Amino acid sequence: MSTPVVSHPPGATLQTVPVHVPPAGQEWWRSSVIYQIYPRSFRDLRGDGIGDLRGITEEIPTLAELAIDAVWLSPFYRSPQKDAGYDVADYCSVDPLFGTLEDFDALVARAGEYGIRVIVDLVPNHCSDQHPLFQAALAAAPGSPERDMFIFRDGRGENGENPPNNWQSHFGGPAWTRITNPDGTPGQWYLHLFDSSQPDFNWDNPAVRDEFERILRFWLDRGVGGFRVDVAHALIKKSGLPDWGGAADGASSEGFPGSAAPMFGQEGIHEIFRSWRKLLDEYDGDRVLCAEANVDPVERITDWVRSDEMHQAFNFAYLNHPWEPKALRDIIETSLRAFDTVGAPTTWVLSNHDVVRHVSRFGLESNKLRSGDGIGPRDSQPDYLLGADRARAATMLMLGLPGGVYLYQGEELGLPDHTMMPDEFRQDPTYHRTAGARVGRDGSRVPLPWRVNEPSFGFSSVGRSWLPQPAYWGRYSRDVEQRDPWSSLNMYRQALSVRRGLGLGAGSLEWWPEHDAEGLVAFVNGSVLVAMNMGEKPVQLPDLPVLATSSPSAMEGTRLRPNRTVWLKLD
Repeated sequence: MSTPVVSHPPGATLQTVPVHVPPAGQEWWRSSVIYQIYPRSFRDLRGDGIGDLRGITEEIPTLAELAIDAVWLSPFYRSPQKDAGYDVADYCSVDPLFGTLEDFDALVARAGEYGIRVIVDLVPNHCSDQHPLFQAALAAAPGSPERDMFIFRDGRGENGENPPNNWQSHFGGPAWTRITNPDGTPGQWYLHLFDSSQPDFNWDNPAVRDEFERILRFWLDRGVGGFRVDVAHALIKKSGLPDWGGAADGASSEGFPGSAAPMFGQEGIHEIFRSWRKLLDEYDGDRVLCAEANVDPVERITDWVRSDEMHQAFNFAYLNHPWEPKALRDIIETSLRAFDTVGAPTTWVLSNHDVVRHVSRFGLESNKLRSGDGIGPRDSQPDYLLGADRARAATMLMLGLPGGVYLYQGEELGLPDHTMMPDEFRQDPTYHRTAGARVGRDGSRVPLPWRVNEPSFGFSSVGRSWLPQPAYWGRYSRDVEQRDPWSSLNMYRQALSVRRGLGLGAGSLEWWPEHDAEGLVAFVNGSVLVAMNMGEKPVQLPDLPVLATSSPSAMEGTRLRPNRTVWLKLD
């Protein structure tokens, strides 16, 4: 590849290597910033200790200050809440915990006033065992249409006493549960890749596909901007449901999940998403589909974002990147080149409700955490100061990249995980199904702090929160950070404003490899040089105007300190 020369004042030159050019399309989702809201932990206006839709509506003006394009709501549907709403009992309703359909409509309208779209979480792989369709399946006979909505099988062994195959649940234990017939005798087994209260749908059945097209239309007709599709890689299982020779939950030594896993990434999935894309295209406003397609390697994700399928897919390789410059550069370049082959935007994300927040993750000696696991009181604790510096630097680098960005509520405050949460408060089914061997994800789901001098830091007027907030979280309260010009909140605000103003999300990427050996990750996006120092010593940079930095102490003259990021203006 040729190495072009980019000229910029005051007469210096940068030798750069081009990787990505701006896309031809100008749709909003190609360069979007989407903010994930975990409703039960965002803001509680009703005083029951659980966040609600009215709380989100109340804070839409606050979110608009971050220059976001959309909010993505984790599930708020009617649910027994055994997996925080990812066990859906009615896809076309709002759980009373969160409010009403009228509250939802008011939220969409309020967000629209600020130019913010509302994206909802669709959970098509499984539902709650309390869903009427599953209850009908339990009451029906083997081989009936009701049973065929789900994956029921006879067991192995002389009396069917063993599960149909060796698959394991992501939450621990077998992925099969045996039912009891109405007459009290042992019956068939049903598949659940997650908790036993979450039976998997049978997507080989056209009736399941019809049901979900009805659900999509229900929410599109209410004005939603699109859907984040949960476990999008798992809807179709390999014919015959064969035993899996790797780790039974789909993991492999090369990554998660294994590319040969029979419960993931089957070709028939794409027919489903093509039909959904056609359905969304009937509506105006560029409605979007984003796949939680947890597949490896990165190049395989492009199968989900071809021009007639999903618009976006989460980039889990980027989310899990180690604090190592070569590995990070490889992930960025591989992602951009792969997605460019199908004309789709790459997405970047550092935190969500299923992983340890990146402030805590980057403070660990090693960030090799199992998917779905957190950090508990008996684990090695993160170095917070190191993690905070690295998290701010990583965020600044991410916001300088072309493509779409996902933010997780509270990361703009620099929130860490609650790593010392007492066991008696844990609610994640992973913790309970493994008898505490895995602490689960509760540490990243703790309710947000809003005001330092109010009960529950302003999350709830009555001082209650469904998960306990650490006492030291007052320092992260939004009102405290609003007054500090160098707070994490104001760093996010500044970077997001510059990103939007300069169109970095719709920009290009050219590596500046001059300091590769010194731990610098640096690239040019349009008129901006983005540089992050992942090494141990300061690195010399060109003498250029500073647009933004990850901390007030990022620069020593024209040298960038370790664990810092700076944006420099080229012209």
